[in-house]
Amino acid sequence: MNHLFIRFLSIILLYLCESLFAQKKNLSEFYLLQRQYETRVENDSTALPLVEKLIKKAKNEKNPMQLYLGYTDARYYSPDPNVKLKYADSAIYVATKTQNDSLISSAYLSKGVVYYFYLKKYNLALNQYLKAFEKNKNNKDPYYRNKINYHIGVMKSYIGYYSDALDNFEEARGFFENEIKKDLHPNVMYGNQRGYNNTLHQMTVCYRNLYHFKKADSLVALGMANTWKNPDYRQEYSYYIKEAGIRDYRNRDYAAAIKSLKSSLPALIAVNDFAWVSVSYAYLGKAHWKLGNEEEGIKNYKKIDSIFTKHSFLLPEVRDIYEELITYYRERNDFSTALYYTMQLIKADKIMEKDFRYLSSKIQKEYDTQRLLQEKIQLERKVAVRGWIWLSLAFSIIIFVCYWVIWVRSRKKVFGKNSFMGIHFSGSSLNLAPTGTFRIRHYKPTDLGKDVVEDILRKLAGFEMNEEFLQAKTDLKNLAKKFDVNPNYLSHVINEHKGSSFNRYLSELRIHYITEKLRHDPLYRKYNSASLAKHCGIASRTNFSALFSEINGISFSQYLHNLKNELNTEEV
Repeated sequence: MNHLFIRFLSIILLYLCESLFAQKKNLSEFYLLQRQYETRVENDSTALPLVEKLIKKAKNEKNPMQLYLGYTDARYYSPDPNVKLKYADSAIYVATKTQNDSLISSAYLSKGVVYYFYLKKYNLALNQYLKAFEKNKNNKDPYYRNKINYHIGVMKSYIGYYSDALDNFEEARGFFENEIKKDLHPNVMYGNQRGYNNTLHQMTVCYRNLYHFKKADSLVALGMANTWKNPDYRQEYSYYIKEAGIRDYRNRDYAAAIKSLKSSLPALIAVNDFAWVSVSYAYLGKAHWKLGNEEEGIKNYKKIDSIFTKHSFLLPEVRDIYEELITYYRERNDFSTALYYTMQLIKADKIMEKDFRYLSSKIQKEYDTQRLLQEKIQLERKVAVRGWIWLSLAFSIIIFVCYWVIWVRSRKKVFGKNSFMGIHFSGSSLNLAPTGTFRIRHYKPTDLGKDVVEDILRKLAGFEMNEEFLQAKTDLKNLAKKFDVNPNYLSHVINEHKGSSFNRYLSELRIHYITEKLRHDPLYRKYNSASLAKHCGIASRTNFSALFSEINGISFSQYLHNLKNELNTEEV
């Protein structure tokens, strides 16, 4: 009996050990396949045959996690953006089958990055980021939350919302800065370090466009110190070299600018980051132009036009090169070339205005609002918990007071006393002793009391009357600091009493100011939209045109045309 039992137990143990080692063997085969290609650089297609083996093996063994990782690796090593999208879709499909929100969020985010980085299709990228954000709501992994936050910041920066973008980047920077100090796996460290360096670069761009040059230059120095010795961050180092070249151009050291900007190009071209390549070409052209070498300047400007023709994408900050090209050829009576660049500029403006309308609306409705709702839910939970605490405390006090009253009344019977601390007990009622004093009840004010609201409204009235909204650096934080109030209070009052968000409120003040000036001051009708945008504190001509059209219900050029006709009719 014992012998049979021991034999049976041995067979079971042997079976379990065989299963365990088989599983270890399977896992090690996936691991060994990954080891053969994991050190290769992004877009290295020589890794794809090995990745395909891993994908095939994962399919045969019905291993969804390894299949997801296989599709993710295939996207990473495929040099063709369209092939990357196919693998990204496959990863989304597998992740959805697992019903793992963290995996699904990561898959959508990866597809968004393909649209953003390789194709510069910001609208399509934003759609994927918002899907990732939606799936990440209940995910406690801060890495993906901050990656999404970073990419939404990039969208805001592109449409000129630099102050708002900085809020996103500051949050992401804080996370990545903390993570790179930890002792983590090398691959995780690499991802965090790249996240940190890219965030610093985007913050530099925002500060530069807000004319906070000291902050921008300080981040350039920090970024270069972090990346210049490490070949793994050659791409990030090139971003900082680009920004250093722009700084030199701003400081009129054109020779140094040319040297830095040229140095930035090889690594950016290698990863096909044509957006920042076009920025380097723009400032190279400008620097050559300042040194009197117009032909070299025009050559660099034409490279930007080639990029735009190929990708139908143009960053707003390089738009002015088309105006320079138009002027250059018009002055030389080459009207056909001037016309070509005029048509290109019209096309670029249409694309940028379309992007501005879509992105600004989408970000506000589906990201900023959703984040506020999440914060609201968290606050409501805290308030509810605090409410239960106060309710419990109040109940305890009531019990204590009742006990205390009963105790005092019982003491009266024993000692013949009928008062305590000036309060007389008569029968079953409480009466105040006629001491000639008054008991004052103190109310704790709410977080947003009437006085606070009136104070903010009074300060906003002064802000509007003094036309302080024309200052380019005006944002919610700065204005709240000037008013000496909490930014959330200021935002709440503007929402409740002005009927819009802070950004919308500021935009309407500026556009209404310009509209009135155009109607009543002939001098303003001589300015172009770029000059008017700068005068009223709007970041770019594109933003100004889009806002003017959105708020007034008519384009700037059409409004000016109608106004001139109206004024001419009145004169007649």
